This record gives sequence, structure tokens and C-alpha cells, in this order.
Amino acid sequence: MGFKCGIVGLPNVGKSTLFNALTQTAAAQAANYPFCTIEPNVGDVAVPDARLDALAAIAGSQQIIPTRITFVDIAGIVRGASKGEGLGNQFLANIREVDAIAHVVRCFEDSDITHVEGKIDPIADIETIETELMLADLDSLEKRVAGLEKKARGGDKEAKESLDLVQRCLVLLQDGKPARLLERKAEEEKAFQMLNLLTAKPVLYVCNVEETSAHDGNSFSAKVFERAKQEGAKAVVVSAKIESEIAVLPPEDMKDYLEAVGLDEPGLNRVIRAGYELLQLLTYFTVGPKEARAWTITRGTKAPAAAGVIHTDFEKGFIRAETIAYDDYVGCKGEAGARDAGKFRLEGKDYTVLDGDVMHFRFNT
Repeated sequence: MGFKCGIVGLPNVGKSTLFNALTQTAAAQAANYPFCTIEPNVGDVAVPDARLDALAAIAGSQQIIPTRITFVDIAGIVRGASKGEGLGNQFLANIREVDAIAHVVRCFEDSDITHVEGKIDPIADIETIETELMLADLDSLEKRVAGLEKKARGGDKEAKESLDLVQRCLVLLQDGKPARLLERKAEEEKAFQMLNLLTAKPVLYVCNVEETSAHDGNSFSAKVFERAKQEGAKAVVVSAKIESEIAVLPPEDMKDYLEAVGLDEPGLNRVIRAGYELLQLLTYFTVGPKEARAWTITRGTKAPAAAGVIHTDFEKGFIRAETIAYDDYVGCKGEAGARDAGKFRLEGKDYTVLDGDVMHFRFNT
């Protein structure tokens, strides 16, 4: 089950530096000129979760396998991208393929690093990107109207429903608002997602600050956090420079370095977790002497579908799920203790899996 988060932003805001640190590789070329990233680079990263280590310690697991999320480094978007400026069509197509957007915003001043707009203004930068995405969505939707109207006149019920969604999205976009703000009913959600709009994707703002502001942010990042709050998005503060230095350190030196710069964990851990939350994902665990493993599912997933993430046969032949809440597993020091304490549950097909559940599936082959 793959989940992709696309890293976007104007040129020279620190996207590729952040991506390199995120994946601890030099896969993306970080350079001080626009379009140094022409093809999107892709990297899978582990989602940090202290619970997995705790479970493995209790069970004596030989191997620990975290869940993962994919980040895609997409080349810098510039004003006019929706009309093809700066290789815009290619970049916009790459954004369509991701599930969420990590929007890197420059929140630092540095005369040695040029800014494509000639000034440091994170809100203006956000609006430049958002405008290009909205213009691309407007163009996409306007091209669909005539065909949908023709089908709707012919009595096509699905076309009528899609046309209504398209028209409502057009009104919102023409008012300068992203499609994700569209008020819609639960039964419309699938059709809405089928429109595959750029501005329908959830957004995480990543405020790239100077080293001294890596812990609490600065006046630039404060403005971004306020905007995120207003639109129901998420925001995190990182220093891409610090993260790139941490990425090449031996694990034994990382803690000392973090303490020296006043951080208790890499800022990228916050980015990864925020991206995970942004996609409405949660984690359940399978634990045993061979391995402790984290599995990714979307919120609201029923037990059979959760079992299917491990193997499709588990979902097809699902009987029931042996389930222990994480706190109960830890508090009772493992499965045997949880059984003795009455914290071991057998859940059926209608059970909605909760974050942190420790599960074992019974199924027919």
C-alpha cells in the first residue's frame, strides 16, 4: 500500500536539500539555480515510531520493520507554470501523481542564495504556487464541462453528479480558493477524488528556517503557521541545513549534535510524522519472536482490509482478528499477560482498526 507525498515549492527554497536529508542520499542534485531537479526523485523513508521498539523489546523480536512513506522531490515551480512556463506542464503532471503535497517555504534570509522572486516573503511564495495549481485546475475542469453537459442531457446520472461537482469546484477556484475547501457530502467524496485536482490534495507547509530558528521558528514561519491554521492545513519547522548535516553523521554522533543545536530529534521526524497524519494514515502492529512490524492503513479501515495489507489471502479468508491495544500490550508486558488480564480481544469483520492495535489474523486458506 503505497503513499506518496510530493515535495514542491519555488526554486531555491531548499526542496532538494531537504529531500537529500530525508532519504539520506544524494539522489537529488541540490544546486543554487532553478530546475536543478528536472526529473522527480523518489525516496522511501521509515516512519519513526517509538512504539515499535517498545513492542520488539517486550517480544524479543529478532527484526524490527517500520512502516514507510514515499517522498517525491518535484522540480521548482515558477510563476506561469500552469501555462507551461519553466517546464511547468511536466511538473504539474508529477504533482498529480502524489497523494499529498509537502510545500517547502523559504523562511530564511541568505544573500548567497538567490530567490526567484527577488525577495523573502513566504506567504507570497505560497500564493504563487497555489495560484499556479488553481489555474491548472481551472483549465482542467473547464475542458470537461461540455462533454459532461452533453452526457447529462442524455440522462447519464453519473455525468449529472460529476457536472454538479465540477461546477461547484469552478465557482470556488474562480473565487481564488483551492478545491480542497469544497463543502461536500460523504457520498460525493469518491467522485470528487476522481476529478484528480491539484488543489484537492492535502497540504503540509515545511518552513525552512536558519539554524538558530530550528527549534521555535521565526517571524517568517509564524506567518506560515497562521495561514495553515486558517485553512486547516499542517505546518512544521525545519532547518534543511541542519538536517543535511545530521543525515551524514554516524548514529552515535547524532544525539550529541542534536543537543548542541538545541533539538531533541531531527526535524525530519516531524515532517515524516506530519505527512503520515496529513494522509489520514494510522499504524497497527504485528509482533512475534521473528519480527515486530508496523503496517500502514487509512483511518476507518475495517479488520479484513487491514489484514489484506499483509496479504490478499488474509482478507479473502478472514475469520477474525486477535487484537490487543498498544497500551495494554505494554502494560501487561506482552500477549500472555494481556490474555491473563482479559485485554486480549477477538474482533470480527466489522471492527474498525485503531492506531496502535497489535493484531494477529485468523483466516481460511
